[in-house]
Amino acid sequence: MPVVSSESVLALKRRARRIHRALAEKYPYAHAELDFRNPFELLVATVLSAQTTDVTVNQVTKVLFARWPNARALAEADPTELETILKPTGFFRAKASNVRALCTRLVDDFDGEVPGRMEDLVTLPGVGRKTANVVLANAFGIPGISVDTHFARLAKRFGWTQSEDPVQIEQDVAELFERRDWTMLSHRVIFHGRRVCHARKPACGACPVANWCPSYGLGETDPVKAAKLLKYELAPGSEALLEQYLSEQHRAAEIRMASQTRAP
Repeated sequence: MPVVSSESVLALKRRARRIHRALAEKYPYAHAELDFRNPFELLVATVLSAQTTDVTVNQVTKVLFARWPNARALAEADPTELETILKPTGFFRAKASNVRALCTRLVDDFDGEVPGRMEDLVTLPGVGRKTANVVLANAFGIPGISVDTHFARLAKRFGWTQSEDPVQIEQDVAELFERRDWTMLSHRVIFHGRRVCHARKPACGACPVANWCPSYGLGETDPVKAAKLLKYELAPGSEALLEQYLSEQHRAAEIRMASQTRAP
């Protein structure tokens, strides 16, 4: 990964914020891509999202919460039935065990409710800072930086951090931005990582932040070839979906859910 070693702290902060402004312009509809109706559903969905896609989790949780709608019910779920429902997410036996343990703790220690404090959330089975930040930011409105694999990859490519440790990455990035921007920064960076700045073949030639990225050239730089690498609503042939996102930003989550339902 290129390192901007000669960059001053002030220059780094200015460049980081310029990247964020460009991402905000590119993804004005960015949002949490896990479907949820309350803190409990978001907490469980986030725990299940490890080593799988949000699309898969959303398909599974629709069935899961129809069967067991709250922590008390899920804590008492039949393990075999639960494993069957969670199987598409991978590592389903471990996830089933973790989810039941998580729900049992919620019932025993928090009367079945999801706590709204970091120090409480991280005591729950299977919950680390990343999951806690997702829940606090999106269910409780408390600003947080969610360091998933996409965010970690892009933070390093942008030169915002040199660390591999999620906690250190969170701390390094937090120093570059106003606290009020942390939640939307997370959504926008993750959106960009899923659509443009891929792990293996980043579409550098179609990247809106190429002018400020020290890793430009890591991927395909030809604009035509790079455009073919774009995914989701930016992918070739998805112009109508992108237009809908841009014209109805307040319905972004609903539009995404509908598009995923229609997908083969």
